[in-house]
Amino acid sequence: MGAHALDRSDNDLSGLARSARAALVREIDASGAWDDDPVWREAFEAVPRHLFVPYYYVGVMGGYERLWGESPDPRTRERWLRGAYADTPLATRLRDGELVSSSSQPSLMAKMLVELRVEDGNRVLEVGAGTGYNAALLAHRLGDDDLVTTVDLEPEITESARRHLAAAGHHPAVVTGDGARGVPERAPFDRIIVTCTLASVPRGWLAQCTPGARILAPFATGLIALTVQDATHAEGHFLPTPAYFVPLRGETRPTPEPTDLTDLPRHARDQDLFRFLHTLTRGTLDPQETFALWEREGRPPRDRYGITIDNDQEWAWLNTPKGPHTWHLPSP
Repeated sequence: MGAHALDRSDNDLSGLARSARAALVREIDASGAWDDDPVWREAFEAVPRHLFVPYYYVGVMGGYERLWGESPDPRTRERWLRGAYADTPLATRLRDGELVSSSSQPSLMAKMLVELRVEDGNRVLEVGAGTGYNAALLAHRLGDDDLVTTVDLEPEITESARRHLAAAGHHPAVVTGDGARGVPERAPFDRIIVTCTLASVPRGWLAQCTPGARILAPFATGLIALTVQDATHAEGHFLPTPAYFVPLRGETRPTPEPTDLTDLPRHARDQDLFRFLHTLTRGTLDPQETFALWEREGRPPRDRYGITIDNDQEWAWLNTPKGPHTWHLPSP
Protein backbone atom coordinates (compact mmCIF):
# COMPACT_ATOMS: atom_id res chain seq x y z
CA MET A 1 0.00 0.00 0.00
CA GLY A 2 1.42 3.43 -0.97
CA ALA A 3 2.22 6.33 1.29
CA HIS A 4 -1.02 8.07 0.33
CA ALA A 5 -2.86 5.42 2.38
CA LEU A 6 -1.51 7.02 5.53
CA ASP A 7 -3.58 10.16 4.91
CA ARG A 8 -6.97 8.55 4.58
CA SER A 9 -10.02 10.69 5.28
CA ASP A 10 -13.02 9.32 7.16
CA ASN A 11 -14.59 8.46 3.80
CA ASP A 12 -11.49 6.51 2.83
CA LEU A 13 -11.65 4.67 6.17
CA SER A 14 -15.30 3.82 5.46
CA GLY A 15 -14.23 2.27 2.19
CA LEU A 16 -11.46 0.37 3.94
CA ALA A 17 -13.98 -0.85 6.51
CA ARG A 18 -16.22 -2.23 3.76
CA SER A 19 -13.36 -4.02 2.03
CA ALA A 20 -11.96 -5.35 5.33
CA ARG A 21 -15.41 -6.60 6.35
CA ALA A 22 -15.82 -8.33 2.98
CA ALA A 23 -12.42 -9.99 3.44
CA LEU A 24 -13.42 -11.22 6.90
CA VAL A 25 -16.65 -12.67 5.51
CA ARG A 26 -14.69 -14.49 2.78
CA GLU A 27 -12.31 -15.88 5.42
CA ILE A 28 -15.17 -17.18 7.59
CA ASP A 29 -16.91 -18.50 4.47
CA ALA A 30 -13.79 -20.49 3.54
CA SER A 31 -13.68 -21.99 7.04
CA GLY A 32 -17.12 -23.56 6.53
CA ALA A 33 -18.41 -22.04 9.77
CA TRP A 34 -21.89 -21.26 8.41
CA ASP A 35 -22.27 -24.05 5.86
CA ASP A 36 -25.24 -25.42 7.85
CA ASP A 37 -27.02 -22.04 7.99
CA PRO A 38 -25.74 -19.64 5.30
CA VAL A 39 -28.17 -16.91 6.38
CA TRP A 40 -25.53 -15.86 8.95
CA ARG A 41 -23.26 -14.78 6.09
CA GLU A 42 -25.64 -11.91 5.39
CA ALA A 43 -25.56 -10.81 9.03
CA PHE A 44 -21.76 -10.66 9.09
CA GLU A 45 -21.78 -8.79 5.79
CA ALA A 46 -24.24 -6.22 7.11
CA VAL A 47 -23.11 -5.54 10.69
CA PRO A 48 -19.96 -3.37 10.95
CA ARG A 49 -17.73 -4.81 13.66
CA HIS A 50 -15.62 -1.66 13.96
CA LEU A 51 -18.57 0.25 15.43
CA PHE A 52 -18.47 -2.14 18.39
CA VAL A 53 -14.76 -1.82 19.11
CA PRO A 54 -14.01 1.95 19.09
CA TYR A 55 -10.86 0.95 20.93
CA TYR A 56 -9.21 -2.30 21.93
CA TYR A 57 -5.92 -3.53 23.36
CA VAL A 58 -3.15 -5.50 21.71
CA GLY A 59 -0.44 -7.29 23.62
CA VAL A 60 3.01 -5.72 23.60
CA MET A 61 6.17 -6.35 25.58
CA GLY A 62 5.31 -5.71 29.21
CA GLY A 63 1.58 -5.12 28.81
CA TYR A 64 -0.96 -3.78 26.33
CA GLU A 65 -1.17 -1.07 23.69
CA ARG A 66 -4.49 0.71 23.19
CA LEU A 67 -5.62 1.17 19.59
CA TRP A 68 -8.23 3.87 19.17
CA GLY A 69 -10.39 4.75 16.19
CA GLU A 70 -10.19 8.47 17.00
CA SER A 71 -6.39 8.57 17.19
CA PRO A 72 -4.89 11.71 15.63
CA ASP A 73 -2.34 9.46 13.87
CA PRO A 74 -3.81 8.17 10.57
CA ARG A 75 -1.51 5.14 10.65
CA THR A 76 -2.86 4.18 14.07
CA ARG A 77 -6.46 4.63 12.85
CA GLU A 78 -5.74 2.32 9.93
CA ARG A 79 -4.13 -0.29 12.23
CA TRP A 80 -7.20 -0.06 14.48
CA LEU A 81 -9.59 -0.56 11.57
CA ARG A 82 -7.71 -3.47 10.03
CA GLY A 83 -7.45 -5.12 13.45
CA ALA A 84 -11.18 -4.71 14.00
CA TYR A 85 -11.79 -7.02 11.01
CA ALA A 86 -9.11 -9.58 11.79
CA ASP A 87 -10.45 -13.02 12.66
CA THR A 88 -9.13 -12.78 16.20
CA PRO A 89 -10.57 -11.99 19.63
CA LEU A 90 -10.05 -8.39 20.72
CA ALA A 91 -9.39 -7.34 24.32
CA THR A 92 -11.84 -4.52 24.96
CA ARG A 93 -11.73 -3.96 28.71
CA LEU A 94 -8.94 -4.35 31.25
CA ARG A 95 -8.92 -3.98 35.01
CA ASP A 96 -5.61 -3.88 36.87
CA GLY A 97 -3.98 -5.38 33.81
CA GLU A 98 -6.41 -8.31 33.67
CA LEU A 99 -8.81 -8.96 30.80
CA VAL A 100 -12.45 -8.66 31.90
CA SER A 101 -14.23 -8.30 28.55
CA SER A 102 -13.49 -9.01 24.92
CA SER A 103 -14.98 -9.28 21.47
CA SER A 104 -14.83 -12.95 20.50
CA GLN A 105 -13.13 -14.33 17.41
CA PRO A 106 -15.64 -13.78 14.57
CA SER A 107 -15.31 -17.27 13.11
CA LEU A 108 -16.03 -18.80 16.54
CA MET A 109 -19.01 -16.44 16.90
CA ALA A 110 -20.26 -17.66 13.52
CA LYS A 111 -19.93 -21.32 14.60
CA MET A 112 -21.78 -20.64 17.84
CA LEU A 113 -24.58 -18.72 16.13
CA VAL A 114 -25.04 -21.53 13.61
CA GLU A 115 -25.09 -24.12 16.43
CA LEU A 116 -27.68 -22.07 18.29
CA ARG A 117 -30.10 -23.09 15.50
CA VAL A 118 -32.06 -19.87 15.56
CA GLU A 119 -35.42 -19.91 13.80
CA ASP A 120 -37.59 -17.00 12.68
CA GLY A 121 -39.57 -15.58 15.58
CA ASN A 122 -37.31 -17.03 18.29
CA ARG A 123 -36.80 -15.01 21.46
CA VAL A 124 -33.08 -15.09 22.30
CA LEU A 125 -31.21 -14.29 25.50
CA GLU A 126 -27.49 -13.56 25.32
CA VAL A 127 -25.62 -13.83 28.63
CA GLY A 128 -22.54 -11.61 28.42
CA ALA A 129 -23.25 -8.47 26.41
CA GLY A 130 -19.62 -7.68 25.66
CA THR A 131 -19.41 -5.02 22.95
CA GLY A 132 -22.95 -5.65 21.66
CA TYR A 133 -21.70 -7.09 18.35
CA ASN A 134 -23.22 -10.54 18.90
CA ALA A 135 -26.58 -9.02 19.86
CA ALA A 136 -26.49 -6.96 16.65
CA LEU A 137 -25.86 -10.07 14.56
CA LEU A 138 -28.81 -11.79 16.27
CA ALA A 139 -31.07 -8.77 15.80
CA HIS A 140 -30.16 -8.57 12.11
CA ARG A 141 -30.81 -12.29 11.62
CA LEU A 142 -34.19 -12.19 13.38
CA GLY A 143 -35.25 -8.91 11.81
CA ASP A 144 -36.80 -7.74 15.07
CA ASP A 145 -34.74 -6.06 17.79
CA ASP A 146 -37.37 -6.85 20.44
CA LEU A 147 -36.71 -10.59 20.08
CA VAL A 148 -33.17 -10.14 21.43
CA THR A 149 -32.13 -9.57 25.06
CA THR A 150 -28.53 -9.22 26.19
CA VAL A 151 -27.44 -9.01 29.83
CA ASP A 152 -24.21 -8.13 31.61
CA LEU A 153 -23.30 -7.52 35.23
CA GLU A 154 -21.43 -4.25 34.81
CA PRO A 155 -23.20 -0.98 33.93
CA GLU A 156 -20.21 0.37 32.02
CA ILE A 157 -20.33 -2.67 29.71
CA THR A 158 -24.08 -2.47 29.09
CA GLU A 159 -23.93 1.29 28.57
CA SER A 160 -21.22 1.01 25.93
CA ALA A 161 -22.96 -1.99 24.29
CA ARG A 162 -26.16 0.07 24.07
CA ARG A 163 -24.28 2.94 22.41
CA HIS A 164 -22.56 0.63 19.93
CA LEU A 165 -25.86 -1.06 19.04
CA ALA A 166 -27.57 2.29 18.48
CA ALA A 167 -24.71 3.42 16.23
CA ALA A 168 -25.28 0.28 14.16
CA GLY A 169 -29.04 0.92 14.03
CA HIS A 170 -30.20 -1.75 16.49
CA HIS A 171 -32.05 -1.42 19.80
CA PRO A 172 -32.45 -4.83 21.48
CA ALA A 173 -33.10 -5.00 25.22
CA VAL A 174 -29.79 -4.40 27.02
CA VAL A 175 -30.12 -5.33 30.70
CA THR A 176 -27.71 -4.69 33.56
CA GLY A 177 -27.86 -7.62 35.97
CA ASP A 178 -26.47 -10.97 37.04
CA GLY A 179 -26.58 -13.15 33.93
CA ALA A 180 -26.63 -16.27 36.11
CA ARG A 181 -30.18 -15.27 37.11
CA GLY A 182 -31.31 -14.77 33.54
CA VAL A 183 -33.78 -12.01 32.71
CA PRO A 184 -37.17 -13.27 33.94
CA GLU A 185 -39.03 -10.11 32.94
CA ARG A 186 -38.11 -10.79 29.29
CA ALA A 187 -38.83 -14.55 29.36
CA PRO A 188 -39.72 -17.00 27.94
CA PHE A 189 -36.75 -17.64 25.66
CA ASP A 190 -36.40 -20.10 22.81
CA ARG A 191 -32.62 -19.82 22.72
CA ILE A 192 -29.92 -18.83 25.21
CA ILE A 193 -26.37 -18.16 24.05
CA VAL A 194 -23.62 -17.59 26.60
CA THR A 195 -20.31 -15.82 26.00
CA CYS A 196 -18.59 -16.66 29.28
CA THR A 197 -17.46 -19.97 30.77
CA LEU A 198 -19.75 -21.82 33.19
CA ALA A 199 -18.91 -24.10 36.11
CA SER A 200 -22.53 -25.34 36.20
CA VAL A 201 -25.78 -24.43 34.47
CA PRO A 202 -27.92 -21.91 36.38
CA ARG A 203 -31.35 -23.44 37.00
CA GLY A 204 -33.07 -20.10 36.49
CA TRP A 205 -32.26 -20.31 32.80
CA LEU A 206 -34.21 -23.54 32.41
CA ALA A 207 -37.24 -22.02 34.12
CA GLN A 208 -37.12 -19.09 31.67
CA CYS A 209 -37.00 -21.35 28.60
CA THR A 210 -39.76 -22.73 26.43
CA PRO A 211 -39.93 -26.55 26.15
CA GLY A 212 -37.45 -27.62 23.48
CA ALA A 213 -35.34 -24.49 23.88
CA ARG A 214 -31.64 -24.69 23.13
CA ILE A 215 -28.86 -23.40 25.40
CA LEU A 216 -25.36 -23.00 23.98
CA ALA A 217 -22.60 -22.19 26.47
CA PRO A 218 -18.84 -22.45 26.99
CA PHE A 219 -18.02 -25.08 29.58
CA ALA A 220 -14.64 -26.62 30.53
CA THR A 221 -12.87 -25.32 27.38
CA GLY A 222 -15.68 -26.68 25.21
CA LEU A 223 -19.18 -25.74 24.08
CA ILE A 224 -22.21 -27.54 25.52
CA ALA A 225 -25.46 -27.56 23.54
CA LEU A 226 -28.39 -28.39 25.84
CA THR A 227 -32.00 -29.10 24.91
CA VAL A 228 -34.39 -27.97 27.64
CA GLN A 229 -37.24 -30.34 28.47
CA ASP A 230 -38.78 -28.26 31.25
CA ALA A 231 -37.80 -26.07 34.21
CA THR A 232 -35.78 -28.85 35.87
CA HIS A 233 -34.57 -31.08 33.02
CA ALA A 234 -32.07 -30.53 30.21
CA GLU A 235 -29.48 -32.61 28.41
CA GLY A 236 -27.03 -32.35 25.55
CA HIS A 237 -23.65 -33.09 24.01
CA PHE A 238 -20.53 -31.01 23.73
CA LEU A 239 -19.58 -29.76 20.30
CA PRO A 240 -16.18 -30.81 18.92
CA THR A 241 -15.05 -27.16 18.91
CA PRO A 242 -12.65 -25.87 21.60
CA ALA A 243 -13.66 -22.59 23.24
CA TYR A 244 -11.92 -20.40 25.80
CA PHE A 245 -13.86 -17.57 27.48
CA VAL A 246 -13.61 -15.56 30.69
CA PRO A 247 -15.72 -16.99 33.57
CA LEU A 248 -19.31 -15.92 34.17
CA ARG A 249 -19.20 -13.02 36.61
CA GLY A 250 -21.67 -12.95 39.45
CA GLU A 251 -21.40 -16.61 40.37
CA THR A 252 -20.51 -17.10 44.01
CA ARG A 253 -18.56 -20.38 43.71
CA PRO A 254 -14.80 -20.00 44.18
CA THR A 255 -12.54 -20.70 41.22
CA PRO A 256 -10.83 -24.11 41.67
CA GLU A 257 -7.16 -23.97 42.54
CA PRO A 258 -4.83 -24.99 39.68
CA THR A 259 -3.88 -28.66 39.80
CA ASP A 260 -0.28 -29.85 39.60
CA LEU A 261 0.08 -31.97 36.46
CA THR A 262 3.86 -32.30 36.51
CA ASP A 263 3.73 -36.03 37.31
CA LEU A 264 1.82 -36.76 34.09
CA PRO A 265 3.49 -37.48 30.73
CA ARG A 266 4.14 -34.38 28.66
CA HIS A 267 1.95 -35.64 25.81
CA ALA A 268 -1.02 -35.50 28.20
CA ARG A 269 -0.16 -32.16 29.83
CA ASP A 270 0.15 -30.51 26.43
CA GLN A 271 -2.89 -32.18 24.86
CA ASP A 272 -5.99 -30.00 24.59
CA LEU A 273 -8.41 -32.94 24.84
CA PHE A 274 -6.80 -34.20 28.05
CA ARG A 275 -6.96 -30.74 29.60
CA PHE A 276 -10.65 -30.57 28.65
CA LEU A 277 -11.35 -33.83 30.51
CA HIS A 278 -9.21 -32.71 33.44
CA THR A 279 -11.24 -29.50 33.73
CA LEU A 280 -14.53 -31.38 33.42
CA THR A 281 -13.64 -33.89 36.15
CA ARG A 282 -11.81 -31.55 38.53
CA GLY A 283 -12.94 -32.20 42.09
CA THR A 284 -14.10 -35.73 41.20
CA LEU A 285 -11.04 -37.46 39.72
CA ASP A 286 -7.43 -36.79 40.54
CA PRO A 287 -5.08 -36.16 37.59
CA GLN A 288 -3.73 -39.72 37.53
CA GLU A 289 -7.27 -41.15 37.41
CA THR A 290 -8.20 -38.71 34.67
CA PHE A 291 -5.13 -39.66 32.65
CA ALA A 292 -5.84 -43.38 33.00
CA LEU A 293 -9.45 -42.89 31.86
CA TRP A 294 -8.38 -40.69 28.93
CA GLU A 295 -5.90 -43.32 27.69
CA ARG A 296 -8.26 -46.25 28.29
CA GLU A 297 -11.07 -44.59 26.33
CA GLY A 298 -8.87 -43.76 23.35
CA ARG A 299 -8.35 -40.04 24.05
CA PRO A 300 -11.98 -39.18 23.25
CA PRO A 301 -12.93 -35.97 21.42
CA ARG A 302 -15.23 -33.43 23.05
CA ASP A 303 -18.39 -34.57 21.28
CA ARG A 304 -18.33 -37.89 23.15
CA TYR A 305 -19.09 -35.98 26.36
CA GLY A 306 -22.32 -34.43 27.57
CA ILE A 307 -24.18 -32.89 30.50
CA THR A 308 -27.50 -33.87 32.09
CA ILE A 309 -29.61 -31.78 34.48
CA ASP A 310 -32.27 -33.67 36.44
CA ASN A 311 -33.97 -31.62 39.15
CA ASP A 312 -31.24 -30.61 41.61
CA GLN A 313 -28.63 -32.97 40.13
CA GLU A 314 -26.21 -32.03 37.35
CA TRP A 315 -23.55 -34.31 35.96
CA ALA A 316 -21.14 -34.62 33.06
CA TRP A 317 -20.66 -37.93 31.28
CA LEU A 318 -18.68 -39.78 28.67
CA ASN A 319 -20.59 -41.65 25.92
CA THR A 320 -23.92 -41.95 27.75
CA PRO A 321 -25.68 -40.21 30.68
CA LYS A 322 -26.28 -43.51 32.49
CA GLY A 323 -22.92 -45.13 31.73
CA PRO A 324 -19.99 -45.91 34.01
CA HIS A 325 -18.22 -42.60 33.46
CA THR A 326 -20.19 -39.78 35.08
CA TRP A 327 -19.06 -36.87 37.25
CA HIS A 328 -21.27 -34.71 39.40
CA LEU A 329 -20.86 -30.99 38.77
CA PRO A 330 -20.94 -28.32 41.49
CA SER A 331 -24.36 -27.11 42.55
CA PRO A 332 -25.38 -23.79 40.99
